[in-house]
Amino acid sequence: MFLLNRHPDYRSALDPADVETLGPAGADAITAHLAQRENHRPTPLHGLPALAAALGIGALYIKDEGQRLGLGSFKALGGAYAVIRLALEAASGKLGRKLDDADMLDPAVRAVAAEMTFACATDGNHGRSVAQGAQLLGAKAVIFVHGGVSDERVAAIARFGAQMVRVPGTYDDSVVEAARVATERGWTIVSDTSWDGYERIPGLVMQGYTAIAREGLAQMPERPTHVFVQAGVGGIAAALAAQMQTVLGDERPFFTVVEPALAACIFEAARQGRPVKIAHGAPTVMAMLECYDPSPLALRVLYRAADAFLTAEDSDAVEAMNRLARPVAGDPAIVAGESGSAGLAGLLAALRDPQAKAALKLDANSRVFLVNTEGATDPERYTELVGLKPAEVAA
Repeated sequence: MFLLNRHPDYRSALDPADVETLGPAGADAITAHLAQRENHRPTPLHGLPALAAALGIGALYIKDEGQRLGLGSFKALGGAYAVIRLALEAASGKLGRKLDDADMLDPAVRAVAAEMTFACATDGNHGRSVAQGAQLLGAKAVIFVHGGVSDERVAAIARFGAQMVRVPGTYDDSVVEAARVATERGWTIVSDTSWDGYERIPGLVMQGYTAIAREGLAQMPERPTHVFVQAGVGGIAAALAAQMQTVLGDERPFFTVVEPALAACIFEAARQGRPVKIAHGAPTVMAMLECYDPSPLALRVLYRAADAFLTAEDSDAVEAMNRLARPVAGDPAIVAGESGSAGLAGLLAALRDPQAKAALKLDANSRVFLVNTEGATDPERYTELVGLKPAEVAA
């Protein structure tokens, strides 16, 4: 399915609070933070000229978040950053002095953090990031996961010392349960989705994702004409759309939000022009994007800064994974998980749909920017879908 943005707020200015969080100043803040992270380096931007030629477009670039901060996912930028910011703020209040990212490992900060518990709901990657941030500071982390999260993903989070809690139902059910328990016990909930009265912390999480756009724009030889970015509750899509709008202005690329056809809550919210929770149906192979209730904060940005909304089938995602794993004519091989490949899946779907292709003006002059949001964070599932082990692709 394909839909051009028809919301009344389309192309209007972002709210000042969203500009502060997700615009240039927000990107400055995450850049300063990452400079203090011992194992940080910008993730690579891969050019795929052979695939671009095969698809009939001018250029194709993919930002590979499968190598971000040792977690294999773009979510490494969000949850951990929010945890560290919140702990530094708490320590500043208790110690009576201003603290910044250079102080994150100060023993006095760690003493304050040791008394804090951070909780979140996750499909896997956000929970790993929150748990990593808590471990860095010596804080506690309690991570809530729904029944569809694989044992492999649960184990990957638990390795950071987090307490794991299984919740019946969907991701959205785990969000509600995490918020309920955290409120009862006085924990700090670090969610990547927002709700009424709860926007600042999801905003910090999204602020972390602005690093992807800043790095990508600096790495590209020319500005992109098109961007396809996947969405679950909408956080990464909104963060990148806000960066493109505030940095590039009228020269910003045409921005398309991609979702699984089986879990398209942003698409439905765009169609109806208001936040809406969709019914839970059959699971999608793009498990990290399987969300049924969009983030109102993300929607507020996307109504203004996204140009189109698109759904991709599971078969598109599997094809995209395999195209990246088995490149031709000298393109680099890329390990992209089933959700990580969703941006390319959306591009493939758009190019096969004459109406979408024409509306998006995709042609031989198009320069497309994509984000591989995760590598093989579930290696067994990746091997099942691609027929190769991640190490075989990387080699």
